[in-house]
Amino acid sequence: MSVQNFDKTLSRKQRLQEKQRRQLAVVDTVDKTEAKVRKAEVELAVAVAEAVQVFGDEQSASEGLDMPIETIRRFLGMAQDEAAGAGDAADAS
Repeated sequence: MSVQNFDKTLSRKQRLQEKQRRQLAVVDTVDKTEAKVRKAEVELAVAVAEAVQVFGDEQSASEGLDMPIETIRRFLGMAQDEAAGAGDAADAS
């Protein structure tokens, strides 16, 4: 009887380990993808900031890019934050 119990316990343990391995793999994938999304958002924010300069103002960029003005402003804020962060990193070097 105790051998069967041991097999069942081992089986549960193996199932738990496999479940945890899959969960960690998914968390790792999400973390890596979030980092890629953040990088892409920063690149887009920089491009939007450049578009605002090229178009002359936020409203013209909004119309030219067919992007709501609120989105333009959000990306401008991100670009400013990124520039400030890059400046802070350069100052710390």
